[in-house]
Amino acid sequence: MNLVIVESPAKAKTIKKYLGKGFEVLASYGHVRDLIPKEGAVDTEDGFAMRYDVIERNGKHVKAIVDKLKKADALYLATDPDREGEAISWHLYELLKGRKVLKEKPVHRVVFHEITKKAIQEAVDHPRDLSMEMVNAQQARRALDYLVGFNLSPLLWKKIRRGLSAGRVQSPALRMIVEREEEIEAFVAREYWSIEADLNKDKHAFSAKLSQLNGEKVEQFTITNEVQASAAEQALSTAANGELDILKVEKKQRRRNPAPPFITSTLQQEASRKLGFTARRTMQVAQQLYEGIDIGNGAVGLISYMRTDSVNLAEEAIGEIREYITANYGKDQMPPEPRIFKTKSKNAQEAHEAIRPTSIGFAPKEIAAHLSKEQLKLYDLIWKRTLACQMIHATIDTVSADLGAGDAGVFRASGSTIAKPGFMTVYMEGSDDQPKTKDDEKMLPPLTVGEKIKLLLIRPEQHFTEPPPRYNEATLVKALEEHGIGRPSTYASIISTLQDREYVEMDRKRFIPTDVGRVVSKFLTNYFTNYVDYSFTAKLEDELDAVSRGEEEWIPLLEKFWKPFKEKVDYTGENVKRSDVTQEPTGESCPECGNELNIRLGRNGRFIGCSNYPECSYTRDMGDGGERAEPEKVEGRQCPECESDLIIRQGRYGKFIGCSSYPACRFIEPLEKPVDTGVECPQCHKGTMMQRKSRRGKIFYSCSTYPKCDYAVWNEPLKEPCPDCGWPMLTMKTTKKRGTEKVCPQKECGYAEAVEVEEAANAD
Repeated sequence: MNLVIVESPAKAKTIKKYLGKGFEVLASYGHVRDLIPKEGAVDTEDGFAMRYDVIERNGKHVKAIVDKLKKADALYLATDPDREGEAISWHLYELLKGRKVLKEKPVHRVVFHEITKKAIQEAVDHPRDLSMEMVNAQQARRALDYLVGFNLSPLLWKKIRRGLSAGRVQSPALRMIVEREEEIEAFVAREYWSIEADLNKDKHAFSAKLSQLNGEKVEQFTITNEVQASAAEQALSTAANGELDILKVEKKQRRRNPAPPFITSTLQQEASRKLGFTARRTMQVAQQLYEGIDIGNGAVGLISYMRTDSVNLAEEAIGEIREYITANYGKDQMPPEPRIFKTKSKNAQEAHEAIRPTSIGFAPKEIAAHLSKEQLKLYDLIWKRTLACQMIHATIDTVSADLGAGDAGVFRASGSTIAKPGFMTVYMEGSDDQPKTKDDEKMLPPLTVGEKIKLLLIRPEQHFTEPPPRYNEATLVKALEEHGIGRPSTYASIISTLQDREYVEMDRKRFIPTDVGRVVSKFLTNYFTNYVDYSFTAKLEDELDAVSRGEEEWIPLLEKFWKPFKEKVDYTGENVKRSDVTQEPTGESCPECGNELNIRLGRNGRFIGCSNYPECSYTRDMGDGGERAEPEKVEGRQCPECESDLIIRQGRYGKFIGCSSYPACRFIEPLEKPVDTGVECPQCHKGTMMQRKSRRGKIFYSCSTYPKCDYAVWNEPLKEPCPDCGWPMLTMKTTKKRGTEKVCPQKECGYAEAVEVEEAANAD
């Protein structure tokens, strides 16, 4: 009997089906060892020796592996094909070697990028040795994260507030969000005007935009006020006299090529844009599709490995896709030669593939009945993108026309039509924060030079420049990737860490730094500039990649990092006062005693207070100009209890809606609307579980029919029945001691199943 070890029970079940008799497949449930959770786990005085211990929650799984190995002839380590997977295999090997159960038994490392019968059997037939280069890269990353966390976190406690922590990778991400917010706050809007002409030809209405005025090209800020706009309108209307002359018509044809197949980062971005998935949810659902879904004949992996930065497709996969296109869309919808995409990342592992269906023949509509709604949505996205990337380009006809208003000015009308949709029949890539334009959708009537077109109206329109938008998950992932911060597999954990530590919060799916997040970012930027610098962080990632390729040694890398970092920590601890970090001068004088006012950090966030405290106790809220600002009214609503105006109040736990007649009327309600998880309430079966925030700011989930149904849980609900007691819903629970688990919310049941840890989940 041969023993095969994978990370998760779902994967074990799928692989067992393909290997059959003679093989036993067990799950390690993620990492089996980690650094001891105390100081000294990385000994900087002893060559960065790392002290590991078995993860408590996985002790029983290690024991099961030990017991099975005693009866096995050989051991196959089949964890994921990346650094984290390599490290899991190595840690398990070291544990088993230490317990003397390996003896002379052969140990093989097998790697596959999709869970299909062919891939599994080929991997077992062609095993390799453990890659110590990849293991050492993972150890170096873990050591760096440990050293940063265990040295910076106590400093944050001392200089800012107890309970804070800092991480090597998420700190530059926090800086990015804070800097964007500061950009927005410093932004000064500028007024500008555009002028459009409404036209009609043969009952076909269209519009044109002013492009020249008095012989000069019209730029964004050519017309900057209403007086100029009115004068231009008057001059143009007089010169046109009800008609515009067609001066020039340009017809062009352009091609649009399909986007490459998904890599981890682009999948996270597109799932955020089109499906509203968080990065973490995207990776969880992708993991399920990769590990195997029962689609009628037992479990089968539906997609290739979902942690990749390569856009390569296997020749066999391309051949199958081209056959599918020919059979279902026609040979004319396929280019003569397969499309080959180039990977942008210089550190991409070209042996990996892009994220694709394991078989393009598994069309979404044919397997929909076997997938959950989320699984189907994500699989459909992956399937369509993969199919489209091997189809012909789209052909788009564009028309532009210049229309003159006498000598006063020239208007330009543009439009386009899709002549041949090509790949767009199947899939179109989404975009982020693009300026709205109707040109791509607008069709123009037939236009000929020399014709006169009826002018209906000349319309001046006022505009104001807008600040850069706050990051959402898609744009933050894109920015992290562009700066080389972290790696695609770590983006979900970076975002979750920032939210869990309450350094950022979400507003309309956009990131806003909290007051604490701002102070932490300012502290790290001022006193640890190098370590939150984008290029420094990216360079360190490159060096870790070089270690994984065997081009650099990991101990010298740690030595180079550690000494200057420790000196900086020691110097800051001894020479920087807490007030230097948590207070910021405003340049204003205190109205009560004349001393300078400072921006200070308190229990409930930042406020303005006198620098002469405690002798002077003057304070005011941020944003107040001495007099307290009028509270913001909730438009169109009155208090349901006394019919007074509702206003937005600031309390200890943030903003909320309250009655303006307080304290005579004590009506309140949360400012944030609850988010529907789509999971049916397991108690009443009438409502759905809604994500809400408690008065103390903690997230919980309760039935949408409350108060008729009072069912509530603290952990994220999952649309999965408990396999032990049959309760219609499980929850996702994460603790420091046991990690992330699927648990039954019924206390008397006690069901718990460990969830595979994402690569580099400990990166921060």
